Amino acid sequence: MQQFDSDGVTIAYLDEGEGPATLLIHGFASSARVNWVSTGWINDLKAAGRRVIALDNRGHGDSGKPYDPAAYPAPIMAEDARRLLDHLEVGDADVVGYSMGARITAFLALSHPRRVRRAVFSGLGDGMVKGVGRSEPIAAALLADSPDDIADPHAREFRLFADKTGSDRKALAACIMSARPVVTTEELGGLTVPVLVAVGSDDALAGSAEALAALVPGAEAFVIPGRDHMKAVGDRQHKAAVLDFLSREIKP
Repeated sequence: MQQFDSDGVTIAYLDEGEGPATLLIHGFASSARVNWVSTGWINDLKAAGRRVIALDNRGHGDSGKPYDPAAYPAPIMAEDARRLLDHLEVGDADVVGYSMGARITAFLALSHPRRVRRAVFSGLGDGMVKGVGRSEPIAAALLADSPDDIADPHAREFRLFADKTGSDRKALAACIMSARPVVTTEELGGLTVPVLVAVGSDDALAGSAEALAALVPGAEAFVIPGRDHMKAVGDRQHKAAVLDFLSREIKP
Protein backbone atom coordinates (compact mmCIF):
# COMPACT_ATOMS: atom_id res chain seq x y z
CA MET A 1 0.00 0.00 0.00
CA GLN A 2 1.03 3.58 -0.56
CA GLN A 3 1.25 6.06 2.31
CA PHE A 4 0.98 9.77 3.02
CA ASP A 5 1.10 12.02 6.07
CA SER A 6 -2.24 13.27 7.39
CA ASP A 7 -1.51 15.91 10.03
CA GLY A 8 1.19 13.77 11.62
CA VAL A 9 -0.49 10.37 11.22
CA THR A 10 0.61 7.98 8.47
CA ILE A 11 -2.34 6.87 6.36
CA ALA A 12 -2.01 3.85 4.07
CA TYR A 13 -4.16 3.59 0.96
CA LEU A 14 -4.83 1.79 -2.32
CA ASP A 15 -5.43 3.63 -5.60
CA GLU A 16 -6.38 1.46 -8.55
CA GLY A 17 -8.27 1.68 -11.82
CA GLU A 18 -9.38 4.55 -14.02
CA GLY A 19 -12.59 6.53 -14.30
CA PRO A 20 -14.76 8.43 -11.83
CA ALA A 21 -13.18 8.31 -8.38
CA THR A 22 -14.79 6.18 -5.69
CA LEU A 23 -13.46 6.48 -2.12
CA LEU A 24 -14.05 3.51 0.20
CA ILE A 25 -13.98 3.92 4.00
CA HIS A 26 -14.00 0.71 6.02
CA GLY A 27 -15.55 -0.17 9.36
CA PHE A 28 -14.23 -0.54 12.89
CA ALA A 29 -11.54 -3.21 13.45
CA SER A 30 -11.35 -3.83 9.69
CA SER A 31 -9.09 -2.48 6.93
CA ALA A 32 -9.18 -1.71 3.25
CA ARG A 33 -8.02 -5.22 2.42
CA VAL A 34 -10.50 -6.97 4.73
CA ASN A 35 -13.49 -4.76 3.94
CA TRP A 36 -12.97 -4.04 0.25
CA VAL A 37 -10.30 -6.24 -1.37
CA SER A 38 -11.17 -9.67 0.03
CA THR A 39 -14.89 -9.10 -0.60
CA GLY A 40 -14.33 -8.25 -4.27
CA TRP A 41 -15.52 -4.65 -4.02
CA ILE A 42 -12.40 -3.13 -5.56
CA ASN A 43 -12.38 -5.51 -8.53
CA ASP A 44 -16.11 -5.02 -9.10
CA LEU A 45 -15.83 -1.24 -9.01
CA LYS A 46 -12.85 -1.29 -11.39
CA ALA A 47 -14.81 -3.58 -13.72
CA ALA A 48 -17.55 -0.94 -13.70
CA GLY A 49 -15.04 1.60 -15.05
CA ARG A 50 -14.14 3.32 -11.80
CA ARG A 51 -10.99 4.55 -10.11
CA VAL A 52 -11.04 3.05 -6.61
CA ILE A 53 -9.33 4.66 -3.61
CA ALA A 54 -9.45 2.86 -0.27
CA LEU A 55 -7.70 3.97 2.89
CA ASP A 56 -6.83 2.22 6.13
CA ASN A 57 -8.37 4.43 8.81
CA ARG A 58 -6.00 5.61 11.53
CA GLY A 59 -5.60 2.87 14.13
CA HIS A 60 -6.29 0.19 11.51
CA GLY A 61 -4.43 -1.88 8.94
CA ASP A 62 -1.14 -0.37 7.81
CA SER A 63 -1.92 3.18 8.99
CA GLY A 64 -0.50 4.89 12.06
CA LYS A 65 -1.90 3.80 15.40
CA PRO A 66 -2.17 6.50 18.06
CA TYR A 67 -3.09 5.25 21.53
CA ASP A 68 -4.86 8.46 22.54
CA PRO A 69 -8.67 8.37 22.21
CA ALA A 70 -8.57 12.08 21.35
CA ALA A 71 -7.09 11.12 17.96
CA TYR A 72 -10.18 9.20 16.83
CA PRO A 73 -13.44 11.19 16.71
CA ALA A 74 -15.18 10.66 13.36
CA PRO A 75 -14.79 14.30 12.25
CA ILE A 76 -11.00 13.95 12.65
CA MET A 77 -11.01 10.69 10.69
CA ALA A 78 -13.09 12.39 8.00
CA GLU A 79 -10.27 14.90 7.60
CA ASP A 80 -7.89 12.00 6.87
CA ALA A 81 -10.18 11.10 3.97
CA ARG A 82 -10.31 14.69 2.77
CA ARG A 83 -6.52 15.02 2.96
CA LEU A 84 -6.18 11.81 0.94
CA LEU A 85 -8.29 13.34 -1.82
CA ASP A 86 -6.08 16.44 -1.61
CA HIS A 87 -2.93 14.29 -1.74
CA LEU A 88 -4.18 12.53 -4.87
CA GLU A 89 -5.46 15.79 -6.40
CA VAL A 90 -8.98 14.38 -6.62
CA GLY A 91 -11.54 17.17 -6.68
CA ASP A 92 -14.55 15.07 -5.73
CA ALA A 93 -15.47 11.42 -5.35
CA ASP A 94 -18.35 9.09 -4.73
CA VAL A 95 -17.83 7.90 -1.16
CA VAL A 96 -18.90 4.52 0.23
CA GLY A 97 -18.52 3.92 3.97
CA TYR A 98 -19.34 0.81 5.98
CA SER A 99 -20.43 1.00 9.65
CA MET A 100 -17.92 3.33 11.31
CA GLY A 101 -16.95 4.28 7.76
CA ALA A 102 -20.53 5.40 7.11
CA ARG A 103 -20.33 7.78 10.06
CA ILE A 104 -17.01 9.11 8.76
CA THR A 105 -18.60 9.53 5.31
CA ALA A 106 -21.43 11.55 6.82
CA PHE A 107 -19.03 13.93 8.54
CA LEU A 108 -17.00 14.24 5.33
CA ALA A 109 -20.14 15.14 3.36
CA LEU A 110 -21.22 17.63 6.02
CA SER A 111 -17.83 19.34 6.30
CA HIS A 112 -16.84 19.20 2.62
CA PRO A 113 -20.00 18.78 0.51
CA ARG A 114 -18.22 19.80 -2.68
CA ARG A 115 -15.81 16.88 -2.32
CA VAL A 116 -18.57 14.25 -2.13
CA ARG A 117 -20.56 13.58 -5.33
CA ARG A 118 -22.68 10.83 -3.78
CA ALA A 119 -22.60 9.15 -0.38
CA VAL A 120 -23.39 5.56 0.53
CA PHE A 121 -24.03 4.83 4.21
CA SER A 122 -23.73 1.05 4.46
CA GLY A 123 -23.92 -0.97 7.66
CA LEU A 124 -25.34 1.97 9.63
CA GLY A 125 -28.97 3.05 9.74
CA ASP A 126 -30.55 5.34 12.28
CA GLY A 127 -27.90 4.23 14.75
CA MET A 128 -26.06 7.13 13.14
CA VAL A 129 -28.31 9.52 15.05
CA LYS A 130 -29.34 7.36 18.02
CA GLY A 131 -25.94 5.80 18.74
CA VAL A 132 -25.09 2.11 18.63
CA GLY A 133 -24.59 1.25 22.28
CA ARG A 134 -21.89 1.53 24.92
CA SER A 135 -18.25 1.39 23.90
CA GLU A 136 -16.83 0.30 27.27
CA PRO A 137 -17.63 -3.44 26.90
CA ILE A 138 -15.95 -3.53 23.47
CA ALA A 139 -12.86 -1.71 24.76
CA ALA A 140 -12.65 -4.11 27.73
CA ALA A 141 -13.00 -7.09 25.39
CA LEU A 142 -10.22 -5.78 23.15
CA LEU A 143 -7.89 -5.42 26.14
CA ALA A 144 -8.82 -8.70 27.84
CA ASP A 145 -6.10 -11.33 28.20
CA SER A 146 -8.21 -13.95 26.44
CA PRO A 147 -11.49 -14.09 24.51
CA ASP A 148 -12.53 -16.75 27.01
CA ASP A 149 -12.71 -14.03 29.67
CA ILE A 150 -15.36 -12.02 27.74
CA ALA A 151 -18.97 -12.54 28.81
CA ASP A 152 -20.63 -10.00 26.50
CA PRO A 153 -21.30 -11.87 23.20
CA HIS A 154 -21.37 -8.69 21.10
CA ALA A 155 -18.07 -7.45 22.53
CA ARG A 156 -16.54 -10.90 22.15
CA GLU A 157 -17.45 -10.91 18.46
CA PHE A 158 -15.47 -7.71 17.94
CA ARG A 159 -12.51 -9.16 19.89
CA LEU A 160 -12.47 -12.32 17.78
CA PHE A 161 -12.68 -10.23 14.60
CA ALA A 162 -9.75 -8.07 15.78
CA ASP A 163 -7.71 -11.19 16.49
CA LYS A 164 -8.60 -12.66 13.10
CA THR A 165 -7.44 -9.53 11.29
CA GLY A 166 -4.24 -9.20 13.36
CA SER A 167 -5.24 -5.74 14.57
CA ASP A 168 -3.52 -3.63 17.20
CA ARG A 169 -6.09 -4.09 19.96
CA LYS A 170 -4.75 -1.23 22.09
CA ALA A 171 -5.23 1.19 19.17
CA LEU A 172 -8.72 -0.17 18.52
CA ALA A 173 -9.63 0.27 22.19
CA ALA A 174 -8.51 3.90 21.98
CA CYS A 175 -10.60 4.32 18.83
CA ILE A 176 -13.77 2.85 20.32
CA MET A 177 -13.35 4.92 23.50
CA SER A 178 -13.02 8.20 21.62
CA ALA A 179 -15.74 10.82 21.73
CA ARG A 180 -18.37 9.60 19.29
CA PRO A 181 -20.55 12.53 18.32
CA VAL A 182 -23.79 11.52 16.67
CA VAL A 183 -24.90 13.14 13.45
CA THR A 184 -27.95 15.23 14.25
CA THR A 185 -31.24 15.08 12.42
CA GLU A 186 -30.81 18.76 11.57
CA GLU A 187 -27.43 18.08 9.97
CA LEU A 188 -28.81 15.18 7.95
CA GLY A 189 -31.69 17.34 6.83
CA GLY A 190 -29.19 19.77 5.36
CA LEU A 191 -27.29 17.23 3.27
CA THR A 192 -27.42 18.15 -0.39
CA VAL A 193 -25.61 15.15 -1.92
CA PRO A 194 -27.47 12.04 -3.16
CA VAL A 195 -27.47 9.38 -0.43
CA LEU A 196 -28.10 5.63 -0.35
CA VAL A 197 -28.49 3.84 2.99
CA ALA A 198 -27.89 0.06 2.91
CA VAL A 199 -28.29 -2.15 6.00
CA GLY A 200 -28.70 -5.89 6.44
CA SER A 201 -32.17 -7.13 7.33
CA ASP A 202 -30.69 -9.09 10.26
CA ASP A 203 -28.31 -6.36 11.46
CA ALA A 204 -29.02 -5.89 15.18
CA LEU A 205 -26.37 -3.16 15.54
CA ALA A 206 -26.94 -0.62 12.76
CA GLY A 207 -30.54 0.42 13.18
CA SER A 208 -33.07 1.02 10.42
CA ALA A 209 -32.00 1.93 6.88
CA GLU A 210 -35.45 3.33 6.13
CA ALA A 211 -35.49 5.50 9.26
CA LEU A 212 -32.13 7.06 8.43
CA ALA A 213 -33.02 7.60 4.77
CA ALA A 214 -36.19 9.40 5.85
CA LEU A 215 -34.04 12.03 7.56
CA VAL A 216 -32.04 12.88 4.42
CA PRO A 217 -33.74 14.77 1.58
CA GLY A 218 -34.15 12.46 -1.42
CA ALA A 219 -32.21 9.57 0.17
CA GLU A 220 -32.93 5.96 -0.73
CA ALA A 221 -32.89 2.88 1.50
CA PHE A 222 -31.87 -0.65 0.56
CA VAL A 223 -32.34 -3.54 2.97
CA ILE A 224 -29.79 -6.28 2.30
CA PRO A 225 -31.86 -9.46 2.61
CA GLY A 226 -30.83 -12.12 5.11
CA ARG A 227 -27.60 -10.43 6.18
CA ASP A 228 -26.32 -9.38 9.59
CA HIS A 229 -23.69 -6.75 10.36
CA MET A 230 -20.69 -8.94 9.62
CA LYS A 231 -22.02 -10.68 6.50
CA ALA A 232 -23.63 -7.76 4.67
CA VAL A 233 -20.38 -6.20 3.42
CA GLY A 234 -19.66 -8.47 0.48
CA ASP A 235 -23.23 -9.45 -0.33
CA ARG A 236 -23.88 -9.48 -4.08
CA GLN A 237 -27.23 -7.71 -3.83
CA HIS A 238 -25.59 -5.03 -1.67
CA LYS A 239 -22.95 -4.45 -4.34
CA ALA A 240 -25.54 -4.42 -7.12
CA ALA A 241 -27.61 -1.77 -5.33
CA VAL A 242 -24.55 0.42 -4.73
CA LEU A 243 -23.27 0.06 -8.30
CA ASP A 244 -26.71 0.96 -9.64
CA PHE A 245 -26.85 4.03 -7.37
CA LEU A 246 -23.38 5.15 -8.46
CA SER A 247 -24.17 4.69 -12.14
CA ARG A 248 -27.04 7.16 -12.21
CA GLU A 249 -26.76 10.66 -13.56
CA ILE A 250 -26.84 13.29 -10.83
CA LYS A 251 -29.72 15.68 -11.36
CA PRO A 252 -28.83 19.37 -11.07
